[in-house]
Amino acid sequence: MLVEVVPTYDAMSDRALEIVATQLREKPDSVIGFATGSTPAGLYSRLVDEHRGGRLDFAQVTTFNLDEYVGLPPDHAQSYHHFMWSHLFAHINVDPSRVHIPGGTADGIDETCRRFEEAIEQAGGIDLQVLGIGANGHLAFNEPGSSLGSRTRPKPLTESTIRDNARLFDDPEEVPRHAITMGIGTIMDARQLLLLASGEGKANAMHATLEGPITAMVPATIVQLHPHAHVIVDDAAASNLEYKHHHGIMEPYGRRLV
Repeated sequence: MLVEVVPTYDAMSDRALEIVATQLREKPDSVIGFATGSTPAGLYSRLVDEHRGGRLDFAQVTTFNLDEYVGLPPDHAQSYHHFMWSHLFAHINVDPSRVHIPGGTADGIDETCRRFEEAIEQAGGIDLQVLGIGANGHLAFNEPGSSLGSRTRPKPLTESTIRDNARLFDDPEEVPRHAITMGIGTIMDARQLLLLASGEGKANAMHATLEGPITAMVPATIVQLHPHAHVIVDDAAASNLEYKHHHGIMEPYGRRLV
């Protein structure tokens, strides 16, 4: 696991862009896993700028998203379909047939999950998976207590996650109580992980993730076991870390995943 602490959210987004852009330039037909939320939004705006500037081509890229709410149609303002198309896919030359986001309203959710796993396998696996982290240490919608070997499946959301997401809805009662999510085992199958965290609200989760024991009660701790995990946190999210030697760790080793 390679940890990099940078001063600000913008610096985190800039470094994330370097890593994703390098992946796409070295392998134009990469399979990229994407996350939603405010943390990767800066990365996505930078990817759009790179494409508009003629520096990135997405024509051969295949994408898989981590999760989607159950019960929200794709055009709902808070659906993850809507988020990804609004922030990224509508502004780049990705082939819509290569975009995969779990169908939160599909009949037969178990079958939807099975087909999603099958599509990842048929695509050759995920080359680079972008991740955020919840304040309670969840990855995607793998809440505390989730199996560390789990696959794509429906999951109930914890009350803390529902409260965190309520700010995005006009009425807190509208917040979905279930989601379809990639499992921890599915995420760990990706060849590379890029975990991003920003803000003081993520400081406790990052302390547990990077410096605590591996436990299903903090699902993000599993990244400690991934052979090619790159974690980028800003100073605020790193404020509870005990081992400040993480700062500047990239300089002596170059800018490659190890």
